[in-house]
Amino acid sequence: MLNLISHCWICQMPLYLSHHGLCSVCTRHLPKLCSCCLQCGLPSTNPSLACGRCLIAPPLWNSITFVSFYEPPLSVLIQKMKFQGMTSLALVLARLLLLRWRDLWRDGNIKKPSRIISVPLHVRRCWRRGFNQSDLLARPLARWLNCDYQSDCLTRLRPTPSQRHLNASKRKKNLRGAFQSHLSLKGQSVALVDDVVTTGSTINEISELLIKEGVASLQILCICRTLSFGH
Repeated sequence: MLNLISHCWICQMPLYLSHHGLCSVCTRHLPKLCSCCLQCGLPSTNPSLACGRCLIAPPLWNSITFVSFYEPPLSVLIQKMKFQGMTSLALVLARLLLLRWRDLWRDGNIKKPSRIISVPLHVRRCWRRGFNQSDLLARPLARWLNCDYQSDCLTRLRPTPSQRHLNASKRKKNLRGAFQSHLSLKGQSVALVDDVVTTGSTINEISELLIKEGVASLQILCICRTLSFGH
């Protein structure tokens, strides 16, 4: 019988626990987060209090949870998942996000959501890519957290140009009215899942929609986020 050995996605050493995807050494040496504001996720001297930015212009969501800033090695793994079709990385990255979320939950900083929602791709872009990376991340998270999840809860109504090379103001204009909700979310505690948060334009547009739907609370879950952030 063929004995298949899994290897760490970062250092390529054989894994004792193959489903983890990363060896214990690489996991311990992932970039450590500095002290960050729980609401916007930007560096802050006191993470238990809203930072000055959030006091002046708070984001629409209650908290943002992420594993690291957008830097290697996680940025490289995300690119491999999205652009090289290595979808098995989704489970590895989702597990890292779960561990980070669990730490914050144990400390009483965040609450367990009742429903998880993934940021949708337009049907044409999803067809070309073959998958929605946010959906691949949301499915195991919903299972582990015992939350309701439907991949078609939100849809993207029109194929917007790629956000990668747009500035914050153009991103916001690009996404205006691009999403639609198909479920009643009134009174629900919702977690919105994306792979990377950059300027916040996408999650801000969806947050406006979800707040109009009457959600009770909204938290953002993502693997990485950048240091530039537009409220």
